[in-house]
Amino acid sequence: MEHTRRTLLAGVAAAGVGGAAGCLGGGGGGGNDGLDTSGVDLSTGEYDCDLTEPSDPDLDYRPVLGDPDADVVVQGFEDFTCPHCATYELEHFPAIREEFIAPGDVRYEHWDFPIPVDETWAAPVASAARGVGERQGDEAYFAFSSAAYESQGSYGGEAIGAAAEAAGADPCAAIADARFAAYGEGAASDRSEGVSMGVSGTPTIFVDGEAVDGYDADAIAAAIESAL
Repeated sequence: MEHTRRTLLAGVAAAGVGGAAGCLGGGGGGGNDGLDTSGVDLSTGEYDCDLTEPSDPDLDYRPVLGDPDADVVVQGFEDFTCPHCATYELEHFPAIREEFIAPGDVRYEHWDFPIPVDETWAAPVASAARGVGERQGDEAYFAFSSAAYESQGSYGGEAIGAAAEAAGADPCAAIADARFAAYGEGAASDRSEGVSMGVSGTPTIFVDGEAVDGYDADAIAAAIESAL
């Protein structure tokens, strides 16, 4: 794996994040984890949507990439409103995906951990992402996720709709999932599991149940290589 290590080290040096602590906010609290969306402005803008509350969302849906039977399992706990999660998703995760997930070395699982950094948008964006994934598949989930993180700081109906379109999904369905926090209970359940595992901030990455020290690609790669 020497070539992989050199590749990842180069990418981390360019990103310059190192072992940043991330967005802090673990513990047993968490309020309603953003489930009250009554004050959320989800005007549909360019999208002509008739928003109705989604029925029967699969609250157990889990976004997964890689070999489902891989011996090594990587879990990533994220909050869509955490700037450190945006850095991880956009600058570090692509290297892990290329070097370890695509070849089938690991099973990668996304877990929601709404701290929330922003109580207005944590649950709505997570709900929209889960809805895209349930309807269109895991690849679409991660495509939506990347596009959404690109819009962090300017979330709204149009941004969510655009992220859904980028993932090949129905923008109106995604906006509805966000408006009604259709998958909010699933995200809250993920958070509870994270708390039980000792998560105290985001992003937190586990490799075979052991938390990685930091979220940069080099640290994650080292943990994966030790587990392989």
